[in-house]
Amino acid sequence: MDLSTIERRIAATGLLVRGGFHPGGDDAVPGNPATLILVGDVAGRLWPHFNAARRDEADPLDSWTRRVLDPAATDLGARIVYPFDGPPHHPFQRWAMRAEGLRPSPIGPLAHPEFGLWHSYRAALLFGRRIDLGPPPPADHPCDGCADKPCLGACPVEAFDGRGFSLPACLGHLRAPQGRPCMTGGCLARHACPVGAEHAYGADHQAFVAQSFLAAFGR
Repeated sequence: MDLSTIERRIAATGLLVRGGFHPGGDDAVPGNPATLILVGDVAGRLWPHFNAARRDEADPLDSWTRRVLDPAATDLGARIVYPFDGPPHHPFQRWAMRAEGLRPSPIGPLAHPEFGLWHSYRAALLFGRRIDLGPPPPADHPCDGCADKPCLGACPVEAFDGRGFSLPACLGHLRAPQGRPCMTGGCLARHACPVGAEHAYGADHQAFVAQSFLAAFGR
């Protein structure tokens, strides 16, 4: 089993391989696997695949992810864990920083040098054998050269201050009439990032993300 075989099998689901690493004792990976490979999305490429197969479920994206990736993991001889398992939750952001060399943006999500904030991680494949992952990814961080940090000033209720995130302020805004642009067109702070702006999710995808966020945290 080589990396290209894994990439082809994952691509058939509508998702893609997002890098990997060989875990050590400090990585908090369950079961001490020899190789961890992340699976996720960039630029909303999963949306047409998910939207065509979605069902009326409490967590339709998470359920779809399990339906397409559980069989893929079986085919590849891997165990699989998800960011929506738990609590306790697996440290996917830490794993992604190792796998792709990314670092957090001023508003929290990891900033990708090509796709900006328009990407996500949906699962991790855990292999008992060591798989050649090729050279490590570049460590360029797009936020280092961004002096203005427009993402920090774009939120209408100043939910981001560069040190943390005010969930109550965000939720209150989304519930109010003034929050409709964020609910239908996506987070304004996320849109303010100039990196990867051409890869922004489509309108339906962004509305789904906002509605899912409000359903998960706004109860």
